[in-house]
Amino acid sequence: MVDRHIPFLSSFLMILAAIQGISAVDYTVTNTASNTPGGVRFDNDIGSEYSLQTLASATDFIWRLFQQTNDADKKNVQKVSLFIDDMDGVAYASNNEIHVSARYINGYTGDLKREITGVIYHEMTHIWQWNGNGETPGGLIEGIADFVRLRSGYVPGHWVQPGQGDKWDQGYDVTARFLDYCNDLRNGFVAELNKKMISGYSANYFVDLLGKSVDQLWSDYKAKYGN
Repeated sequence: MVDRHIPFLSSFLMILAAIQGISAVDYTVTNTASNTPGGVRFDNDIGSEYSLQTLASATDFIWRLFQQTNDADKKNVQKVSLFIDDMDGVAYASNNEIHVSARYINGYTGDLKREITGVIYHEMTHIWQWNGNGETPGGLIEGIADFVRLRSGYVPGHWVQPGQGDKWDQGYDVTARFLDYCNDLRNGFVAELNKKMISGYSANYFVDLLGKSVDQLWSDYKAKYGN
């Protein structure tokens, strides 16, 4: 009886793998700064297990927010690695790796786990978002990453308020707030904008999706908040 079940089990696993496709992502966490104060604090206050869970939940959240329901819509990324490094700055993403500063972790005075969770959501967006083959403005790239962080609920207290900022593609929190406004005008706007940027970028994408130029939308946004 057992022998007859083995081929069936193998076939089932092969079918399951085919169904999952690229959605089956491997995650790793490596603390290269474990002998530093920040590395020790990471181990004590956050830990690898929580980080692994956060990497997976961030990916699932981004796929839902970007309305990427099938593998054709997603980047073909099969492994994402998180590193805690002894470095300056906060974090960066490159080559399907996320690097977070142990020095930043050591010096952070607020709710550390919540802050690093938000950082991971931001950096994970860079792993999955489309960048118009390098043509998309950097401010919009960073704004979309912070839009994801905004929608995930992990917003730090130092962010600008809605309506603040000097230009729509200023980046980070300024652009995230503006994109949130645009998304309220058309539910799913950011998902549709991201999908358009699979192969290139044009400011006319805003006209295509919202019927107004991005500069007019920015003016409307500023006027809404009395700025």
